[in-house]
Amino acid sequence: MTKLEVVLTKIISNPDYILVGVKDETGKLVGSVMGGITCFDTVGECRSFMVLENLIVRENCRRLGIGKKLVEYIEEQAREKNCYFIMLMSLIKRKEAHQFYENLGYSANTAKSYKKYL
Repeated sequence: MTKLEVVLTKIISNPDYILVGVKDETGKLVGSVMGGITCFDTVGECRSFMVLENLIVRENCRRLGIGKKLVEYIEEQAREKNCYFIMLMSLIKRKEAHQFYENLGYSANTAKSYKKYL
């Protein structure tokens, strides 16, 4: 098994993860999101939150609503799991992605993100 196959097997078997893709009419994968990672919280009402990660849409398929549908699916799953919020990170240089997320109602002004590569 490749590293990717091992990871995908773990994701698919874990109910706290969601992995969903979109295929075109020829069956070719054109978009996916690995997210829906449900995390427990220990403050306030202890409601869980969800992490949206690895939203990918083929460049030639962007602006067709695929990314929006994938995010809406993750949001629906978060509501069903009674999550308090969805959190995501986007690299600073990805200005087009930032505009996309803001158009969907995500705010860059609610938290500051930090990342440390190990």
